[in-house]
Amino acid sequence: MSKKIAILATHGFEESELSSPKQYLEEQGWTTHIISPESGSIKAWAEKEWGKEYPVDRNLNQANASDYDALVLPGGVINPDQLRTNEQAISFVKDFFTGHKPVGAICHGPQVLINAGVVQGRNLTSVHSISQDLKNAGAHWEDREVVVDSGLVTSRTPEDLPAFNAKLVEEINEGKH
Repeated sequence: MSKKIAILATHGFEESELSSPKQYLEEQGWTTHIISPESGSIKAWAEKEWGKEYPVDRNLNQANASDYDALVLPGGVINPDQLRTNEQAISFVKDFFTGHKPVGAICHGPQVLINAGVVQGRNLTSVHSISQDLKNAGAHWEDREVVVDSGLVTSRTPEDLPAFNAKLVEEINEGKH
């Protein structure tokens, strides 16, 4: 069955954490849209320097969670820091949780979930440097390659992408949670 997945990002996302899930989801025959507060294209961060530019498929102010089956939040240090203070981005993320749709967040991506107020009582993981932030927000943080909690799929770093991608597809196939 055809699925449509939103990938919410802005400048400074960790390149592999967007490109790997995007490619894996598209290999399932699904459609992915890069959603951003920016227009045109957004620039990746590739480990230690700026990476490629990726075309934005839909501006955030034109995007609606009801048009998508799932959401992916790539990490990087700059990207989630920008998105978590963007009210439209926070509202967009909350709508996926309200709709009980699968959400995947990797590395620093869960920072956006903190500001969306959706981590309280949830089991998840992230890059270690934000683990205390997640615990302070009421999450049950675990140091594992992938953690799934009612459709919420989280992972720590690019090394965890194979497990993250596989679990994300599994949760999307299961549908609403």
